[in-house]
Amino acid sequence: MAKKTVADVDVKGKRVLMRVDFNVPLDGSRITDDRRIVMAMPTIRNVIERGGRLILMSHLGRPKGGPEPKYSLRPCVERLSQLLGRPVAFAEDCIGLAAEQMVNALADGQVLLLENLRFHKEEEKNDPNFSKQLARYGDVYVNDAFGTAHREHASTFGVPQAMQGKPRVIGFLIQKELKFLGDAVSNPTRPFTAILGGAKVSDKIQVIRQLLSKCDSLLIGGAMAYTFFLAQGRSVGKSLVEPDQVALAKDLLASAGAKLKLPVDTVVADSIDSTVASVVEGGNIPADKSGFDIGPKTVAQYQGEVARAKTIIWNGPMGVFEKPQFAAGTRAIAEACAAATAKGAVTVIGGGDSAAAVEQMGLSEKVSHVSTGGGASLEFLEKGHFSTIDILD
Repeated sequence: MAKKTVADVDVKGKRVLMRVDFNVPLDGSRITDDRRIVMAMPTIRNVIERGGRLILMSHLGRPKGGPEPKYSLRPCVERLSQLLGRPVAFAEDCIGLAAEQMVNALADGQVLLLENLRFHKEEEKNDPNFSKQLARYGDVYVNDAFGTAHREHASTFGVPQAMQGKPRVIGFLIQKELKFLGDAVSNPTRPFTAILGGAKVSDKIQVIRQLLSKCDSLLIGGAMAYTFFLAQGRSVGKSLVEPDQVALAKDLLASAGAKLKLPVDTVVADSIDSTVASVVEGGNIPADKSGFDIGPKTVAQYQGEVARAKTIIWNGPMGVFEKPQFAAGTRAIAEACAAATAKGAVTVIGGGDSAAAVEQMGLSEKVSHVSTGGGASLEFLEKGHFSTIDILD
């Protein structure tokens, strides 16, 4: 995956068309978490400090193939201006005459953000004409949007294709993601422990298979543990399970042997809103209860595995961490990862809910790397590469 970065290109006086991931959570027009904007800042600053004329493009949310004001990138312009300490121009559309005039009016060191790419359905369809319109803006193409690098959309695939012959490189965020995720999978310092949580086995089947062939132990948490319990003939009560994945879970258990670790106790309750919880041993979840977190014995076992490891990848929470009564398992794993990092282990948190949990618990600075892409990091762990990155210089 050796790729040229923006640092390898002379950007002075050039129009640099950069795909960023500003898909930030909003409360009305207020950004509730600006981490994705902050993560793009090193590449943004590098380009403008060296005299590049920067055109930023991103999506936000899932508009239905047309403009929807609630998904406007306008709040991102304000935040970006604050972070840079200088004004950032904003184009009301990402294509068309007005946007083109704003691109042409840029001076060295200036920044323009285009409106949401997904206001045009052609973005997700990787439409060649839409790609060509965007590609016209740039003398240099930069992809620094790891969160969408697993999708062949116009801005991530069609545009660099249309810009063949011009420099097409990655930004520093993608460089960092590829280093941590790539090294963890292809060249881990052992022992290598993977931790997978979340609701569904089906979302992570291929990742489980890939990791089992590479790691020394694989710890399972979250609701997907209950599908494995079902495969072992244990009682799961009213817990969230995927009956159609039981046969597959059986196969994984048979092929994994002692590598695959399941919870030895479970925090159960009547419902997700119940404030009264209890702990049951093994997979003996009562018929009227559901499992919502790993229990204290499991926590101790998993902490031991993490403490021994030199490389740790974690994707998916251990329980319903948004509810304080079911957050202990996820918090314990986050703290164990931070402690392992302090002792020299490489710890990679794979985006999505596990990234949110680590952030919420104030531990994001105490692990080696928190990925900006949940789905993207999972797919990278599964496949080891992205076609959107393969086509770059």
